[in-house]
Amino acid sequence: MARLSLPLPLAVCRAVTDWHDLERCFIEPKVDGWRLQVHTGAGRLWSRHGTDLTAAFSDLAALTREVPDCVLDGELLAVLPDSTISFAQLQSRPGRGPRRGEQFTIHLAAFDVLAVGTTDYRPRPYRERRAELLDLLADAPPTLRPLPSTTSLDAACMWVGALEGVEGLVGKPDRPYSAGPASGWLKWRSRHTSDAVVLGVCGRTPATQALVLGLPYRHEFRAVGVSLPLARAVAGDLISRLRPSGQTEQRLPGTVGGLPGSAPIAYLPVIPDVVVEIEADRERPAEFGRFRHRPRVLRVRGDLRPQDLPQA
Repeated sequence: MARLSLPLPLAVCRAVTDWHDLERCFIEPKVDGWRLQVHTGAGRLWSRHGTDLTAAFSDLAALTREVPDCVLDGELLAVLPDSTISFAQLQSRPGRGPRRGEQFTIHLAAFDVLAVGTTDYRPRPYRERRAELLDLLADAPPTLRPLPSTTSLDAACMWVGALEGVEGLVGKPDRPYSAGPASGWLKWRSRHTSDAVVLGVCGRTPATQALVLGLPYRHEFRAVGVSLPLARAVAGDLISRLRPSGQTEQRLPGTVGGLPGSAPIAYLPVIPDVVVEIEADRERPAEFGRFRHRPRVLRVRGDLRPQDLPQA
């Protein structure tokens, strides 16, 4: 790959709230993993930000050498024996690499080809790159597969909830591959509403105030996430409802806030008797009993009691 300096800058999606915005695009499922760039000829792997992941995922790196020399853009997935996709298991690899007795398999879900041999494929339109991707992976190992693609919005919407690990859709115009937001790629994420009890308040200013959210677990409440900053109307409605518990400031692991490896989150506990409706990217907390992406608080549910909520 003498003509290209790797890793290459990758395309970035722009988020949209209406799946109809993906019309007139080639549509692919958005899967729950890590963005990955692969140079198959050298068996090299990089994250979206250019971190070398070759040693951490050396099992996958070795398999990529069975594919003709190319540079692929895709998603790194950890798949459990029951075919469930486990985002959390990816966290166990960096700094350690493959370990004996792991209960998951690493897969690559490829969705674009950036170069083949010494030929830069980025100037080519999507449909040409897609055809080349399918040809490159035709005889690849079973853990190296292309994501499906369609021009039918109705067909694409069937993937959400039907295919394991699909959390939304990505729409791509039939034009050359461009790095960053200039790619023209659009991302729509499926959202779900549910309810949670308020366990505390964090944030030092009105603009950063958020809620620690919980669900019943056995005979107590378990923290399942930290919300996005509150909208002004929601914050105003909560002022007269939330009551300090009398406890001093507490701390939650950064993981509970959907930020693995982050510093603990400080919050002021409140009496857990207020229920709020939230919008999240899944109906229930995922691995480790928490929401990976911060939910949005929509409104106070004065008609519900904490004991009415399902167990975490």
